Amino acid sequence: MSGGAVPFNVALMRIPFLLPLMLLLAGEGMSAEDARHRPLMKDFIGLNVHTVQFKPELYAPVTRVLRNYHPIKWDFGDDTSAATTFPFAANRVNWAQLYGSWKKAGYRTHASLVFDDIAPAAWKNVERDANAYGLAFAQAFGPSAKEPLLEAVEIGNEPSKYDDATYRKVFEAMARGVRAGDPKLRIATCAANLGPSGRYSKSVDAIAGLDALWDILNIHCHAEAEPWPTWRRSFPEDPATKFVETVSHVLKWRDAHAPSKEVWVTEFGYDATTKPPPTTGDFSKWQGSTEPQQAMWSVRSFLLLARLGVDRAHLYFFNDKDGPHLRASSGITRNFEPKPAFHALAWLQRSLGEYRFARVDREDADECYAYEFTHASQSAKRAWAVWRPSGAPRVVRLFNDPLRVVRAERMPLVAGDAEKVEVRQEIEGYMAVEATERPVIIWLEKP
Repeated sequence: MSGGAVPFNVALMRIPFLLPLMLLLAGEGMSAEDARHRPLMKDFIGLNVHTVQFKPELYAPVTRVLRNYHPIKWDFGDDTSAATTFPFAANRVNWAQLYGSWKKAGYRTHASLVFDDIAPAAWKNVERDANAYGLAFAQAFGPSAKEPLLEAVEIGNEPSKYDDATYRKVFEAMARGVRAGDPKLRIATCAANLGPSGRYSKSVDAIAGLDALWDILNIHCHAEAEPWPTWRRSFPEDPATKFVETVSHVLKWRDAHAPSKEVWVTEFGYDATTKPPPTTGDFSKWQGSTEPQQAMWSVRSFLLLARLGVDRAHLYFFNDKDGPHLRASSGITRNFEPKPAFHALAWLQRSLGEYRFARVDREDADECYAYEFTHASQSAKRAWAVWRPSGAPRVVRLFNDPLRVVRAERMPLVAGDAEKVEVRQEIEGYMAVEATERPVIIWLEKP
């Protein structure tokens, strides 16, 4: 993992003269300056949504940060050279009304400009048309517009039909248009990866030398333990998924090659359906997650990504129709009825929204993970998230001196108040709490 965190050893914790050294190692790489620049969780916890299907009032308890799939084909139809008529799309969706209603409801939004459904050969003139579109889009919706509605755009989502050279043409032309239209509108890459381009992502090498045209490195990362034909996902701490490893490698690349840029994980998530997989076809061996797993793993993924140093993360997806196959049951609502993941994430938002990641206290796969978060405006207030990656419940001891325990709750799976959790204060500055796969948040204060 990045950050150089060193797991604690319970036996050694009882040796007083080692404690200061161990506390230092636990926070290695996490300076006070790092903590100040970490985003607040309310600005970090994002959700993927889709245009007119999204219901802003319903999802307000979960997030204030949205990523919208914006199909650019809606804006010019089948003719890429057609002039746009913003704020209206060619199919008459009023983007100003749509994005404006989300802004009025308190959301911050960025658009993923989707052209996956446009064949590369369908562009009349790639450089001219992509540039014109980027210019018009930025002028209409960017931060400098008469009514600013969007804070960033992604140039492409998962442009699998485009080879690297063609994607580079689209990216450069559209990015130059966006920069000319509104320099304040930040630009993100499509889903990117290190090494050769993948089926659903483009290598960072495809945009080499265009650093002035992008601000955010965008990656998609799912905790997949097995590929086709099961697509089985596992808990995000599981090394078999390479979830932490992949994100860590991208962050290290950013630090070495583009230190001023942000890294956003704009897609991660877990399917949870009530239906069995089909008996035949591509998804006959597909394995979904349970609803409690979807809830636990989604919350813990946000915690892990905050710890790693990601600048923003968006969960996939907002709603589903209970489909028993890949990405068809990833919603936190089912037919717009909250699933356990909805209640778990609403709890995370109200619990840590005003806090930012501060340091690692413990990362021990056999015992527990424990992360400390600091309140945005009241430095005496802290919150610790504590959980076990897997396994049976276990009482763990954590050194909290001089912090005083205020209260503790366990992540809920249903609506209503979360379960209160007992935290026993012991001698020598330790507190004892039962850690399970469902995270506990412990609120503490400096006396």
